[in-house]
Amino acid sequence: MPELIAPTTYLHSAWLEAHHEWGPGLHEDGFGLDPSDEVDSPEGFAAWVALLADESGSKAVETGRGCTYRWIVEGNRVHGGIALRHGLNDYVLQFGHIGYGIRPSSRRHGLATWALGRILDEARALGLDRVLIVCEVDNLASVKTVEHHGGVLEGVRDSEHGPVRRYWIKI
Repeated sequence: MPELIAPTTYLHSAWLEAHHEWGPGLHEDGFGLDPSDEVDSPEGFAAWVALLADESGSKAVETGRGCTYRWIVEGNRVHGGIALRHGLNDYVLQFGHIGYGIRPSSRRHGLATWALGRILDEARALGLDRVLIVCEVDNLASVKTVEHHGGVLEGVRDSEHGPVRRYWIKI
């Protein structure tokens, strides 16, 4: 049975396996990984996990500027990640409150739908009354996932990566 867990150094090897499966140049939504993050060494990975924990910390939650990161894990296998951005700022308006990604070999098993349902519970606990989710126009798997949870299409907009669908889910 899968579970959502906070990022941990304990799963460094398993996380790297998932990361490498995406391959170079592919986007891994939900992990909070920036191009400048060094995650191959144990030290670099630990520093990155600590940054993610800081963004999820109580001070970040109080200011509405934080982000809750969760990994989708089953046993010692990292299937993907999901991020819940707090508040409503320019970044959230562009990319959404929630971003998620499932590694290619774990797709089509309902993990994204399951994880989105769990993170919506966390959004409710933070006091959010609705969340924005943005996905690429041709990402039909994400469209189905979001609509399964009651996502209402606001419209399609151009972004720096091409046209995106914008959905709101009322919590």
